[in-house]
Amino acid sequence: MEITDLTPAERRLWDAFPRGTLVDFRTGSADEDDPETGSGWGAGRTVRAEVLRALLLGGRQDEGEIPALRVMGARIAGALRLRYAVAECAVLMAGCHFDEVPNLYGAQLRQLNLSGSVLPGLEAATLRVDGVLRLTDCRIPGPVRLGGARITQALFFDRARIGVEADGSTAQATDGGPVLQLSQVSAGDDLWWPRLTVHGEVRISGASVTGQIMLDDAELLNPGATALQGENLAVGTDVHGMRLRVRGRINVRGARIPGQLNLAYADLSDPGGVAVRASSCTVGELWLRAAVPIEGAVNLRRSQFDLIHADPSVWPSEVRMDGMTYTSLLPHLPAAERLPLLDRDGEGHLPYSYEQLTAAYRRIGDDDAARTVQLAKQRRHRRTLPGYARVWGHLQDATVGYGFRPVRAAAWLFSLLLAGSVTYATHHPRALKADEAPSFNPLFYTLDLLLPIIDFGQEKAFSPQGWYQWLSYLLIVTGWLLATTIAAGITRSVSRQ
Repeated sequence: MEITDLTPAERRLWDAFPRGTLVDFRTGSADEDDPETGSGWGAGRTVRAEVLRALLLGGRQDEGEIPALRVMGARIAGALRLRYAVAECAVLMAGCHFDEVPNLYGAQLRQLNLSGSVLPGLEAATLRVDGVLRLTDCRIPGPVRLGGARITQALFFDRARIGVEADGSTAQATDGGPVLQLSQVSAGDDLWWPRLTVHGEVRISGASVTGQIMLDDAELLNPGATALQGENLAVGTDVHGMRLRVRGRINVRGARIPGQLNLAYADLSDPGGVAVRASSCTVGELWLRAAVPIEGAVNLRRSQFDLIHADPSVWPSEVRMDGMTYTSLLPHLPAAERLPLLDRDGEGHLPYSYEQLTAAYRRIGDDDAARTVQLAKQRRHRRTLPGYARVWGHLQDATVGYGFRPVRAAAWLFSLLLAGSVTYATHHPRALKADEAPSFNPLFYTLDLLLPIIDFGQEKAFSPQGWYQWLSYLLIVTGWLLATTIAAGITRSVSRQ
């Protein structure tokens, strides 16, 4: 390109490039400088994309100066084509209006800052940036393709708006793909996305982030479809999504997040579908504190958590938990408030879920809650048994609480002792050997029948007749059962201490 072909606006930029001087075309008027109206900006602030390309690929340099492309408030006419280009300088094009989609596929840049700009889309798959990629406050109605990009430092999308909402539905990429494509992205620092708004699918499957992902106050809107696709996502520290609002499905199956997955105050909704699929994940802490009750199913199968902070009211009517493990639960609540959640898995009775909850209560020393969970497990299992087994189960439950209510067993034992003592006090059994029998004592005779390991000499010396004999048989059988239950309860208590 000949230097004489440049317009005055382009000449300003051409002359400023060797020294990295900022060229600012803004007027100071908020309305006139809004990039949304950039298509109407005149020649005084219009720069052809081919001029930018010429500068980046072969612009002149002054000895002792560091060149850089730094422009604000310009209209970029034509398509900026930098496919596979290598630019050794930093690039700042802030508050600009791009007439066409920039093509940065496979390009290598020192640093790229498009903050506050309006672009119809961005084609930048496999882009390499040896620094920060910043799209803060950008407005991009079309698809943004950054799949396979390598960002040495952070990737900023804070307050950006991507995709457009039309006729109550969300805009997708022209080929039916995601609006924000970040699959296999590698970021050496953070993904900084607070207050990001996306109409359509965000795809970050297979992405690797050394730092954290910040999604506080963001909105991901794709009702009836996938809003966030993040399978096998790997994060170095945390994922923060406080007050995150999602309309559509979240799929982070196989994600690895060693720190927090913080969704406090979040609003997640996919009615009739799976609102959250987080199966086979490894997460340090899952926080749903004060979150809006989730609409849609939640799938946490085979996932591992060190801590889950969630009130039971947050969970929807269907929560799939088969194989899920966790160490502790917050806030600390009575077992009765957490047990209903274990019945919300569509697969039916899952003993493993009850064992996990039992272990969580035992770790904090709440043995009574742990016994309550184990009792609920037996009651839930009883529903799966045939009729005759359910009858026996009801009897065990009513009498001894399946062995987890030893106090109840002691109460039954005392009641039988009282009933037997009164009965045999009014109807003495006959002595087997009258000249050798000790004096009859109804209390100790009943104790001899009830307690299998105690012998007061009464049972062997006297023999009841008729239905009193059948009563003695009943006392012997029930005594064995109740005494064994009490002994087991005492043993468990002593062993825990």
